[in-house]
Amino acid sequence: MKTYFRLLSFAKPIEKFAIPYILTTIFSVIFSTLNLALLAPLLQTLFAGQQSGNIVKPLGVKPPIHDIMHTFTYYVQYMINNYGTWGALQFVCGAIVFSALLSNIFRYLSQRIMENLRVHTLLNFRRAVFNNVMNLHLGYFSNERKGDIISKVASDVQVVQYSVTATLQVVFKEPLTLIAYLAWLFAISPSLTFYSLLIIPVSAFVISRIVKRLKQQAIASQQTYGNMISYLDEALSGIKIIKAFNATSFIKNRFDKENTKYSSITRSMAKRQQLASPVSEFFGVTMVACIVLYGGHLVLNNTSTLTAPEFITYIALFSQIMRPAKAMSDSFSNIHSGIAAGERVLALIDEKPLVIDAADAVAVTGFNEGIEFKHVSFAYQDRQVLSDINLIVPKGKTVALVGPSGGGKSTLMDLIPRFMDPQSGEILVDGKNIKSLTADSLRSIMGIVNQESILFNDTIFNNIAFGKTNASLEQVEAAARIANAHNFIVEAESGYETNIGDRGTKLSGGQRQRICIARAVLNNPPLMLLDEATSALDTESEKLVQDALNNLMKNRTSLIIAHRLSTIQNADVIVVLENGKIVEQGSHQQLLNNNGLYKRLIDMQTFQ
Repeated sequence: MKTYFRLLSFAKPIEKFAIPYILTTIFSVIFSTLNLALLAPLLQTLFAGQQSGNIVKPLGVKPPIHDIMHTFTYYVQYMINNYGTWGALQFVCGAIVFSALLSNIFRYLSQRIMENLRVHTLLNFRRAVFNNVMNLHLGYFSNERKGDIISKVASDVQVVQYSVTATLQVVFKEPLTLIAYLAWLFAISPSLTFYSLLIIPVSAFVISRIVKRLKQQAIASQQTYGNMISYLDEALSGIKIIKAFNATSFIKNRFDKENTKYSSITRSMAKRQQLASPVSEFFGVTMVACIVLYGGHLVLNNTSTLTAPEFITYIALFSQIMRPAKAMSDSFSNIHSGIAAGERVLALIDEKPLVIDAADAVAVTGFNEGIEFKHVSFAYQDRQVLSDINLIVPKGKTVALVGPSGGGKSTLMDLIPRFMDPQSGEILVDGKNIKSLTADSLRSIMGIVNQESILFNDTIFNNIAFGKTNASLEQVEAAARIANAHNFIVEAESGYETNIGDRGTKLSGGQRQRICIARAVLNNPPLMLLDEATSALDTESEKLVQDALNNLMKNRTSLIIAHRLSTIQNADVIVVLENGKIVEQGSHQQLLNNNGLYKRLIDMQTFQ
């Protein structure tokens, strides 16, 4: 129940929907029940019309208003006495049509309100889970399958949406309908109703046994579906590698195995869910047959005050009583799936980001002095990545990070924009600990260009102006010129409005990287973080991109990671990292004279 009430909280303000839904549902139930209750006066009128000399009867004492059945009978007889059988028949038929009209109007209104509640809940729920995912630290995504996250945001949220709103119908509309039918049945014949109620607990027990394992199966189903989405995402992302290594059969078999497992679970769930409805319907029909047998015996032998019209009406009403009962059994089976999906999504919502702004964090107002690392250490779980790093990046200088792979260069750079926080030590910007600054303002003074060109399936203009909705075409063009990208952009099919495809697949590697550089230039940041920006490019593209980077770094503070050491010989300071520690730092010539790790790295590379 705790999970359910948490899910229901996303429907707030629920009273905006609940109050009108309750009112319209009450009226819908009243008039829909009245439709069947009017069957008795209708039959009474028809039977009266078949009697030759016994149409007019004394009305007797007017029954109290709460005795609805006899009140109807009284007024129908009144109509027969005063307007004849045909007049009474017209009146009863008109009442039935009017009741049906009101019933369906209120039913439509209640359904519209429920649909609005469903959409409102989905909107809030999906917004909450997506916003929390976007706020999570980068380390979280290294440990989770992307497909599983997509499955939770897309599929599981949809399941929760229907289960929560369906539950509201289960706890209000269907029980209210059931109570209304029972009230009419008791009004017609209390003894017969007590006898007929024996079927409801028996039916409920059998159905509860059928749907008992649905929640466990729902959890397994959603986990398997998440795995399938992960495999699909990996297959689409790595389609070139899959074909290059002739791994198509392996990928197909892996996906098919998970698909078969998912199909098996959903088949088993469907079998249980679909069994509940026929079982309840069978019990209902069986009970109707028993009532016809028992009640018919009473009517035929004149051992009951039940008249033939009332008995037929009773059977019609009881035949409908299993409809809400069946709807409740169907809904309860679906609720198990919704609760299981809700627990998965709530777990994602409850995931807390490890990097958050301090309560008294202030915004960065400028960049005047530089960046300083003081005894900074960082570890991924049990693996130490950085150990006691002390480093100064002065304003206006270019600092390069070099060293063997796995030395901690990228991790060191990722700590500056607070993608992660160090376990110990502190990082200062203009003498202020970055933990005392807001993350958004800190990142606003930085431009970041990664080794991997991360672009979006959108136009070139929107990729360069990413995050800057007020950027003008002139500003975007100026940034593209600095990045040596303007010429190839204007030669494209639609210029700056050309769509670059998924992850920029319509562009070459060098073009993608220059678009990323233009994006960084547009922000005009005082600090640049460049992580292996040219390592994956051919010689011609590397020269164009390197020229763009040189333009980018003019009059800016830059921190560069480079494996091609020829690109950083002119850096003001070169820092050599090995096994998470700074082993050397100085200018290119100073490090060559030291004859240390940097010299050995230089000797392993051939300069053009």
